[in-house]
Amino acid sequence: MKGYVVTVYKTIKDEDVLKNYAAKARDAIEKYRGKFLVRGGKKITTEGNESPRTVVIEFPSFDEAKTFFHSKEYQDAHAILKDTVVRHHQIIEGD
Repeated sequence: MKGYVVTVYKTIKDEDVLKNYAAKARDAIEKYRGKFLVRGGKKITTEGNESPRTVVIEFPSFDEAKTFFHSKEYQDAHAILKDTVVRHHQIIEGD
């Protein structure tokens, strides 16, 4: 089964820091064969609190999604964020 990284941002303090993180994270995503399915874009909030950004990345398997997240490449990118964002981040198995 495929693996998905689903990230729902609650707050973003600095868009420039987020852009730097995204550029570095993209390299790790590509290395671990991830594919963006959702990356921001037009949205309508139908329930719950408004979110400034949502990202969904598909990986060939749940294990590859976990390997991506724990990789040095992604953790180096993640370190760029520090206290710049508050987000809900999950790795989910799916079809």
